[in-house]
Amino acid sequence: VPSELQYVRNYKPKRHDVKHLRMLVHGPVGAGKSSFINSVDSVLRGRIAGRALAAAQVTTSFTKQYKTYKIPKGQPGEFYPFVLNDTMGLEMKEDRGVHPEDIKLAMEGHVKDGYTFNPASKLSSDSLYYNAEPTKNDKVHVLVCVVPADKVALMTKDDVRKMTDIRRAASELGIPQLAVITKIDLACPEIHKDLKNVYKSKYLKDKKFSDFAGIPMNCIFPVKNYSEESDMKDEVDSLILSVLRRIIDFGEDFISDMET
Repeated sequence: VPSELQYVRNYKPKRHDVKHLRMLVHGPVGAGKSSFINSVDSVLRGRIAGRALAAAQVTTSFTKQYKTYKIPKGQPGEFYPFVLNDTMGLEMKEDRGVHPEDIKLAMEGHVKDGYTFNPASKLSSDSLYYNAEPTKNDKVHVLVCVVPADKVALMTKDDVRKMTDIRRAASELGIPQLAVITKIDLACPEIHKDLKNVYKSKYLKDKKFSDFAGIPMNCIFPVKNYSEESDMKDEVDSLILSVLRRIIDFGEDFISDMET
């Protein structure tokens, strides 16, 4: 999809006081958050990248620290004007996974890179990793919820409750949200045969996703992350570019509405 790739390549926040659009990626453990970040990186670089270190089979969260990913563009030292933040997985035992208050603090721009998530306690305002005066660049401009298609049916009330809390916090801050459904090829045999069947699949039109994520159907996007491939594939790229373009549009709207 040359036009979407071009769109993403040409993107720059319109406001001069915002250097980059910040996307916060959250979701259950093993949903494919790090793989999604790697896949975005791979599509834009035109080769498979493996920087966010995706863990293969995970039962506990692999990502422990808050980290900002920048994607190199063209010249050395030049980066795309959007960044992705990865959070620790939402683990459903009360004492595990990311503390929901930390996600709220991250959305408001209070969490500095390198902070180690602690399920038992949230970031305190006297910590070295607490940013007391976040700028527009520190704040999150769009929230991306990553949900694995093959596990939706297995999600518990607790899973849904944690995700609802985060969604509510984003809504209170006016942050736009969308959902990315990963592993669609594992959940649906038609898609497994041919990724081009993705939009025809009854599986994805199922309102269960929408109800579960609490996100309207038109803000839910299917992707297949690069996980086992060693070569780039157009149809995988086009799904990722399509969601990336939406993320940018949503984030840009939020940036332009931010108070000066």
